[in-house]
Amino acid sequence: MCGIAGLVNFKENIINETDILKSMVKTLEKRGPDAKGYYISPNVLLGHRRLIVVDPEGGTQPMTKIFEGRKYTVIYNGELYNTEDLRKELKVQGFSFNSYSDTEVLLTAYICWGKDCINKLIGIFAFGIFDEDKNEVFLARDQMGVKPLFYTMHNNTLVFGSEIKTILANPRIKREIDMQGLTEIFGLGPATIPGSAVYKNIKEIAPANCLLITRDNNVKVWEYWSVKAEEFKETPEEAIEHTRELLIDAINRQLVGDVPLCTFLSGGLDSSAISAIAAKEFEKKGKKLTTYSIDYEDNDKYFKASLFQPTSDEFYAEMMAKFINSDHRKVVLNHSDLASALRDAVIARDLPGMADIDSSLLLFCREIRKDFVVGLSGECADEIFGGYPWFTRDEMFYLDTFPWARFVNDRKAIVNKELKNMKLEELVRAQYEKSLSKVPHLDNESKRDYRMKEISYLNLKWFMVNLLNRKDRVSMGNSLEVRVPFADIRLVQYAFNLPAEIKLYKGREKGLLRAALEGILPEEIIYRKKSPYPKTHNPIYTDIVCKMMTEILNKKSSPIHAIIDEKVVREIIETRGASYKVPWYGQLMTGPQLLAYLIQVNIWLEEYKVNLLI
Repeated sequence: MCGIAGLVNFKENIINETDILKSMVKTLEKRGPDAKGYYISPNVLLGHRRLIVVDPEGGTQPMTKIFEGRKYTVIYNGELYNTEDLRKELKVQGFSFNSYSDTEVLLTAYICWGKDCINKLIGIFAFGIFDEDKNEVFLARDQMGVKPLFYTMHNNTLVFGSEIKTILANPRIKREIDMQGLTEIFGLGPATIPGSAVYKNIKEIAPANCLLITRDNNVKVWEYWSVKAEEFKETPEEAIEHTRELLIDAINRQLVGDVPLCTFLSGGLDSSAISAIAAKEFEKKGKKLTTYSIDYEDNDKYFKASLFQPTSDEFYAEMMAKFINSDHRKVVLNHSDLASALRDAVIARDLPGMADIDSSLLLFCREIRKDFVVGLSGECADEIFGGYPWFTRDEMFYLDTFPWARFVNDRKAIVNKELKNMKLEELVRAQYEKSLSKVPHLDNESKRDYRMKEISYLNLKWFMVNLLNRKDRVSMGNSLEVRVPFADIRLVQYAFNLPAEIKLYKGREKGLLRAALEGILPEEIIYRKKSPYPKTHNPIYTDIVCKMMTEILNKKSSPIHAIIDEKVVREIIETRGASYKVPWYGQLMTGPQLLAYLIQVNIWLEEYKVNLLI
């Protein structure tokens, strides 16, 4: 994995902005600690930081290739999982290669098929290609949004980069949040609107979107891929076999690399499936897979079952490790470190995120990076195969809003009187309806199948993207590449069209996926009730965040005073989070996690010197 940055202006000579480019590239050191490179021309400046995973010698970037006298240059962050398929196809077309890197395959695919090359890629990617003959720059982001890409236009110059901090490293870009951005943070946060970066005038290239800036400096953005509604004709038995084949192929394709690779293993269905299939491939090559799980100090003493977290993970992680004979390592987190890492998590995301769910993952990845460069993780299975309660509980399934952020009034109670006119409900409603208007349907769908497509689409475009954003930023903040096999677009497209009764086979959440894993996993794992990413239940952590939030409130210069209702927040502190009973977001962000989120909001405003235009 890597980081990319660039400036493009076809109207003016910008070569004197090379130092600005270098400042932007410096923000990407953790994404690419192994090498850096630049492409400098009068109108196009490109920069790259590299984390070496495949072909150390042949994958150097920016990479330039000349074909029939025409010059093309690429900067690329990602991994193509159909590299060899594309290489064979391109060789048939008469192309040759100087390396075995996927970077050269991507660039050659563009030379051969132009912008349509994007429709042939299976993988995770964000890239920019300068076509010198046409005098245009083409940017694109992968279909699921695993890899990030942000941009802004300033004085006719397109400024782009892998992270928001990369854009902000350009001294001409202002660090501003207007009422729209603030409403987004409190109405939808930590999720963001597709295409939005929250900051005023900074945008993201949304998942499955491209951007083209042409020789006349015109900028065009469009969506190049979306799930399609297709008639489902398979029997349950055929669907089980088809799912198994797609999943095994997706996982095996993602085991490539010239560096050490491990898997995350919580003991849940998704990570267990990846670990078991990977372990089998490792065994064929005479190697032993290393697996990692996460826990918190004394968590077993304080765990309490709930609808969202019915069982603890540790027992099942160890069961799976024995079953696949992996070298299993457990990372146990300290609660003081967990709270301290809230700041590092903000710096990684450039925005407030999922509180200690982010900071714990960041610390987890930091530990893994001591021995590994690549890890495989089980994200996205719940979104595409129906793992959350809002897929199976009718009161959430048919709820006429985002089911993971359904308590908008509780969110609004947090903001101060001056901001009570924030249009939180209107923003959430508008985004929800806009998303529903894009859901593809077939004629004569049953009420349940119709809604299943809606819920699935909302999960793909909102909930899943937020989790992928979290995974990318905190892992790459530790120079660790994390791959997500369940985000394979072939799996996503297939699962989108599963009828509800097959997706929830035998009436279970992720029922079809469970059936597909019979013979691969132990029955205790297959039919275990779904448990989400583990959080701490230790009251020590609650004590720490209550103290941190109190110190913020007692400090008159804390920027969050301009936003929150201090009386309401102090009540949450005094009740140790109990007065805020519903999840702020998703399943896990209840009282203490809400306080941690507000701590992150304050850290963000302070560290980034954000100017509030309210």
